[in-house]
Amino acid sequence: MQIRSILSELELIAPLSLQETYDNAGLLTGMPDWECTGVICTLDATEEVVLEAIQKGCNLIVAHHPIIFGGLKKINGKNYVEKTIITAIKNEVAIYAIHTNLDNVLSGVNQKIAEKIGLVNCTILQPKPLQLLKLHTFVPTPQLETVRAALFQAGAGAIGLYREASFGMEGIGTFTGGEGTNPTIGKPGERTAVAETRLEVLVPAHLQSQVMRALINSHPYEEVAYDWVLLQNTQTEIGSGLLGELPEPMEEKGVLQLLSTAFSLSVIRHTPLLNKKIQRVALCGGAGSFLIGKALSAGADLYITADLKYHEFFDANQQMVLADIGHWESEQYTTELLVDILQRKFPTFAVLKSGIHTNPVRYFTGG
Repeated sequence: MQIRSILSELELIAPLSLQETYDNAGLLTGMPDWECTGVICTLDATEEVVLEAIQKGCNLIVAHHPIIFGGLKKINGKNYVEKTIITAIKNEVAIYAIHTNLDNVLSGVNQKIAEKIGLVNCTILQPKPLQLLKLHTFVPTPQLETVRAALFQAGAGAIGLYREASFGMEGIGTFTGGEGTNPTIGKPGERTAVAETRLEVLVPAHLQSQVMRALINSHPYEEVAYDWVLLQNTQTEIGSGLLGELPEPMEEKGVLQLLSTAFSLSVIRHTPLLNKKIQRVALCGGAGSFLIGKALSAGADLYITADLKYHEFFDANQQMVLADIGHWESEQYTTELLVDILQRKFPTFAVLKSGIHTNPVRYFTGG
């Protein structure tokens, strides 16, 4: 199996087009047409992880964080990034990063965090704008079901939890084929009237190209008439952070203890407790200070994230509890998520979880 086959499956779940503009997700070293000997999943692709992959006979590392984030002007081993890249290239180990694109899908990093503390009724906290299109096309009515089924198969027609949603309106289409045409219906030079159906479907923006291919390949006409319309509607399964609920309200200290146990925490930085029960919980794995205001406006009793600065704790405004559980700690189960995704698709293939603890932060608790 080629590496590209594995990457294609990951990108069905977290398309690269969903990454933030500052990010560098994708294949960072290696070639997509290499035969894959095994996969190691990790949060960080350090040199130790590359050596682990070599020792275990795996030539593909799937990491959450991109080892190459900014531009590299030289690669001479002067820092951990360059050493990692040199080791990977010398040993023909491919490194693939699946970062903010995995953060920005409902079934991604944040959903895994929510599962660990038992949240229910989860939704995206801040849906990403301009991620939804509407396709209008015109199909001879006898071929309508063929075209519609092809569009659904390509991912069109989803509205929330509903699938295969479309709208059709019957009418009469006309056309006259010019010289050199080969119309499916009628003859060149003669105006032809055909019973057609105007077909409308919603399409997530990241699926536009594959839905377009499905339209062209399934449509009987030599020239296909269609329109793409960019919608203001939010795509509820794409965006930043997550909002959910505990099954029952809990005391604040009880929730902090739940976090401590679920994420094996030695310390939690948090704002003063408000002496009220917590049920509505917002969260964002990794650095999530940019969503504090959104969590407040969503009515969250608690916002769980990481990398908060001193002054950002004041932004809770004594209306909710802010809990900083650490960057690595909040995203540690992403490795488990990646293994689960790949093992479901490739149950007989070697998909391993890295045994290297990559967290660069340590906590001194005295004694």
